[in-house]
Amino acid sequence: MVIAIDGPAGSGKSTIAKMLAEKLTGKDGKPYTYINSGRLYRAITLGCLRANIDIKDSEKVIEFAQNVNIEYENNALYLNGEEVSALLHTDEIDRNSSPLSAIVPVRHIVNDLVHSLAKGRNIVVEGRDMTTVVFPNAEHRFYLDASADSRAKRRFEQGTSNLTLEEIKTAILKRDEIDKNKVEGSLKIAPGVQYLDTSDLTIVQVYDRLKEYTD
Repeated sequence: MVIAIDGPAGSGKSTIAKMLAEKLTGKDGKPYTYINSGRLYRAITLGCLRANIDIKDSEKVIEFAQNVNIEYENNALYLNGEEVSALLHTDEIDRNSSPLSAIVPVRHIVNDLVHSLAKGRNIVVEGRDMTTVVFPNAEHRFYLDASADSRAKRRFEQGTSNLTLEEIKTAILKRDEIDKNKVEGSLKIAPGVQYLDTSDLTIVQVYDRLKEYTD
């Protein structure tokens, strides 16, 4: 069983996907595994920055992505054997991961990895093209959305950014523009996907709405 969730940054995808994976059990009695495709792009971004690879140098970025070792176990992400989950949400990673994820061959590498991780498992997977490109035939597909103001406020309150609230909002809008105009895997609402605006909803309310559809 695949539950796929799309939506822009800050719409609540990660939190909701984790909750669904933790609380739901598949019809086969097996638990769900949570997979966040964005963390895979962020891990590649981290590796490139460490290797002093310019994100604009697509050839070197692609070469790095082809050779890097990424593992995803028990919600922990390993980059060349190092657990890097706590290093993936900095302003620098935020700034560079979106243009990196716009490189089409890198998207193919990450999508192949997501499919590999999903084999033989019940999964809740979230990203920006999960319902359109990666799992267009998933049993359940959702698109979570929220206003830019709401998303910026959530990110600001997480306390992981050194930017002001207004700067975060500007960065989010810029990221939206990049994501919506990608050559492949652009952010969009696919036909048949359940749409939910989370701007004025609590996490519990969003979870309850999505659970209704999956029961």
